[in-house]
Amino acid sequence: MTAPPRVLTVAGSDCGGGAGIQADLKTMLALGVHGMSVVTAVTAQNSLGVQGTWELPVEAVRAQYRSVVDDIGVQAVKTGMLASAELVEAVAELIGGTGAPAVVDPVGVSKHGDSLLAASALESVRHRLLPLATVATPNLDEVAQLAGVRVESEPDLREAAAAVLSYGPTWVLIKGGHLPGEAVDLLTDGSEEHWLRAPRHDNRHTHGTGCTLASAIASQLAKGQSVPQAVAAAKEYVTGAISAGFALGGGIGPVDHGWALRPRTGPGAPSAGYRSPPSRSAS
Repeated sequence: MTAPPRVLTVAGSDCGGGAGIQADLKTMLALGVHGMSVVTAVTAQNSLGVQGTWELPVEAVRAQYRSVVDDIGVQAVKTGMLASAELVEAVAELIGGTGAPAVVDPVGVSKHGDSLLAASALESVRHRLLPLATVATPNLDEVAQLAGVRVESEPDLREAAAAVLSYGPTWVLIKGGHLPGEAVDLLTDGSEEHWLRAPRHDNRHTHGTGCTLASAIASQLAKGQSVPQAVAAAKEYVTGAISAGFALGGGIGPVDHGWALRPRTGPGAPSAGYRSPPSRSAS
């Protein structure tokens, strides 16, 4: 069989399976690429919040990365929780020498407001990691944390994008999901603008949304799509996943990463516009 495109996630582990590398790998499988992982931190978390975090040593992260890239190779890399300045610096050095598109999700806090990035790491994210990003995907809280811009309405998304672009990513996707009304995001490289809109679903079970979107973008880039094409396809995929999100535990449940792989009917079903990846024949 011909091997599918390969995507590497460099992120923290979510033992509850809704976010982090678990969400990344589920997304990659759903979108028809081969997912691989470098674990940067282990978290104890569930639907109620994060109870503890333990970052891995830099040498363990570097060894995982080199093991995968030097033997298997990658067509795209996605970063998530990096925890500390030391890990950000190490991962930036590794990505800088890889030569593959990089999707940087500058994870700062969890869905429940738990900190996942040391304050001392912000400068490293701004000046070492973001300049390497093919696409950076901050949400509004992360824009405020990184660039000091508070977004309160849709027109503010342009100011936020300009502030993040000043740190050097090729493209930035400002996620406006926390604004009222439609779920609107702005993708721009400073000259082109792409406004992506989707209906807002009445579903509180949205754990893992950011990880899922960034992984979906990386998956589409690995398949050879342009950045605007990859982001549009990823937006459609994550919108369906949010619509199909389900209760798990006593708090906020996850989005449904496999929604497009099984039939769903009824008023709560996601859009039928998404098509699952085509099957591959033997070579």
